[in-house]
Amino acid sequence: MPTLALIGRAIRVSVFVLLCVGFATRSGAADPPNVLFIAVDDLASTLGCYGDPLAKTPNIDRLAASGVCFLNAYNQLPLCNPTRASVMTGRRPDEIGVYDLDRHFRDQLPDVVTLPQAFQKRNYLAARVGKIYHYNVPASIGTDGFDDPPSWNQTVNPKGRDKADEALIFNAEPHRKISAALSWLAADGRDEEQTDGMIASEAIRLMEANRDKPFFLGVGFFRPHTPYVAPKKYFDLYPLDTVSLPYAPPGDRDDIPTAAFAHNCPIPNYNLDPLTLRKATQAYYACVSFVDAQVGRLLDAVQRLGLAENTIVVFWSDHGYHLGEHNGIWQKRTLFEQSARSPLIIRVPGAAGNGQPCRRIVEFVDIYPTVVSAAGIEAPPKLAGRDLATLLDDPLATWNGRAITQVLRPADDRLDTQVMGCSIRTSRYRYTEWAEGERGIELYDHRADPLEFENLAIKPDARHRAVIEALRAELREKASGKIPSAAVNPARL
Repeated sequence: MPTLALIGRAIRVSVFVLLCVGFATRSGAADPPNVLFIAVDDLASTLGCYGDPLAKTPNIDRLAASGVCFLNAYNQLPLCNPTRASVMTGRRPDEIGVYDLDRHFRDQLPDVVTLPQAFQKRNYLAARVGKIYHYNVPASIGTDGFDDPPSWNQTVNPKGRDKADEALIFNAEPHRKISAALSWLAADGRDEEQTDGMIASEAIRLMEANRDKPFFLGVGFFRPHTPYVAPKKYFDLYPLDTVSLPYAPPGDRDDIPTAAFAHNCPIPNYNLDPLTLRKATQAYYACVSFVDAQVGRLLDAVQRLGLAENTIVVFWSDHGYHLGEHNGIWQKRTLFEQSARSPLIIRVPGAAGNGQPCRRIVEFVDIYPTVVSAAGIEAPPKLAGRDLATLLDDPLATWNGRAITQVLRPADDRLDTQVMGCSIRTSRYRYTEWAEGERGIELYDHRADPLEFENLAIKPDARHRAVIEALRAELREKASGKIPSAAVNPARL
């Protein structure tokens, strides 16, 4: 017969095991984990956690400090619709046939299972607030935009005072719509009156209403997309005398192919004066801090609702953004580092790598397989990316990553035909070719030249010729430099 002491010991061990199991299930081993999927529009790596000395982003920085901040993450095509379609399907642009702002990925892959659909199949609520798929900004704010209805059980489309205040927006280029121009407004009123403030509020409401069942919640903020609209207090964070334009050496453009410069910014700095450009930069950073505050509200709600230990948080921007680099490039649509590189932070409860940055090269097609894996959901076949679980556990793990980014140029007064540009980024190099090299090639050594000022492909020595040959072969395995057969609207590239 067992003694009372042995019985007592057995009870204590059983209780301990149950407590451990309970913790494990909250971390996702048994209970389905929630997913908070935060997208930001046109956000460059202008964040404190990415080393930007000007940015005031305490909330995104604290997310990075509690998750894994991928310092070298690259989007597949630096334009809103193609990159978002690629992220949400886990496929590359050539596979989904999306290169412009008009084509839907289901035109080519009608039965593809999107990331939120994979969660719906496991009885999750899949809800969207704001911009996850493409929207025309600001015209489509308050609508479904260019959405994918099968992806969601529920959608919410807030519309704030920024829409009503559009007449007050300053446009530095009146010949352009405010959606494409350097345009801004230091707005009156509270955060919660702006569309992005309302998006945060609605997302919090959905978390409160669904805290007891698993959810995949896509929360998409519209800023800092033009027009740069944020409450005045965020502009005050960046006095003009602290804002400067980026450095580039004289003649920086001399060794860059014509096709490398985006068709929407053919004239350096849009021919605007330095003061106007600095004001635009101030407005951009104001929007970054405004969005940061809304991300903070989401993170606070996750903690307040007791969801932190069972919620995967993914933070990403659709692509990077230029603020005057290379003597006057603005916005997106290039294959330079500032446009191809994008913020990506992933926090999986219990991951051993949480709190550590990761410098390995990763791609945005890696997001889909990583999120379903972290949630214990089987990935659909034919995903293009890799599960980042290894790096979430050990950000220093051997990885040998490669990132492929491409962009399609329309025919214009600079180019007599459409030109596809394709770029591969390794831990040391970026190699880019335009029309499979017929319209130019570029090679940058990031170990010596992180700002991509010296194009080593102009007069390559034997070593750099060998690098070019090796990277060309790798690049062409993943992306085609030919003019695509898929339907393209040249006016929407």
